[in-house]
Amino acid sequence: MTLDLPAQLDAYLALRVALGLPTHATRLLLQQFVGYLDHHHPGAAPIRTQSVIAWACGGTPPRSAAAQTTRLSVARGFLRHLRASAPETEIPDRHLLAAPRRPPPFLFSAPDLGRLLAAAATLRPHGSLRPQTYGTVFGVLAATGLRVSEALSLQCADVHLTDPPPRLLIQRTKFGKTRWVPVHATTAARLRAYAQSRRAQHVAGLSETFFLSNGGQPLTYGAVHRTFQRLMQRLAITPRPGQRRPTLHALRHTFAVARLTAWYRAGADVRALAPTLSVYLGHVDPAMSYWYLTATPELLGAAAERFQRYVATGGAA
Repeated sequence: MTLDLPAQLDAYLALRVALGLPTHATRLLLQQFVGYLDHHHPGAAPIRTQSVIAWACGGTPPRSAAAQTTRLSVARGFLRHLRASAPETEIPDRHLLAAPRRPPPFLFSAPDLGRLLAAAATLRPHGSLRPQTYGTVFGVLAATGLRVSEALSLQCADVHLTDPPPRLLIQRTKFGKTRWVPVHATTAARLRAYAQSRRAQHVAGLSETFFLSNGGQPLTYGAVHRTFQRLMQRLAITPRPGQRRPTLHALRHTFAVARLTAWYRAGADVRALAPTLSVYLGHVDPAMSYWYLTATPELLGAAAERFQRYVATGGAA
């Protein structure tokens, strides 16, 4: 039996679109996969595990373990769809490739966060909107755990600072969802101060995007990334051996771990609150939040104290 793989791929992608699933990256990878099969095994059916693994792991230079497992996962989804038309299609086990091991993430200490915000306030030109913009952006990322793209996409109408409680409307995020993110009173005060400076600099009318450059244009990810890295170098904030380097995303990671640690120290039911953290971070599955909950000495210490109270009270705490 000869399979029309391009037609099967179109049908599979159309199904994902109908279900509201992300499709862009999947489309690119599966087009490569179908092209690989047509080139190396033209007209061959059924598709065998060896061919799938060869595609997932092939390439020059060699692909990372994370890239290989991602390609295998994407291919498996398409092959499950294909099996309905070609029952002989082989679907490799998802554990066939070793799971990648991520290096420990960089987590900011409270003093380092303070140094970052203080350094942002000294950015040039002095007296311009730029130092206030970057100080507010970095502060919001650290205080809310927003994705960088979410913070930079905020429109003025999304920033509700007079609501009880003050909150941000995060629209059409990574997974196509919209959510409210309440903010602490101190964060709201900083946002109000920035909004006032934004108006005073006479750039507020140039764009409805909340965070603006000195020229009144929406702040770009590239500009924020470059400024952040320069500040990391100036402040000599570097990772420990084997640890990931500090990135903008590390601010989100730091927020999640700090929140979990605070719950443990307060004696809260962390297991019951974990889904709340997941919703706050904008994850579609609580399991996705576990990537952020790295075992740090502070977190392990708080968890150990909780366990000691649990034992001492015979399981009542």
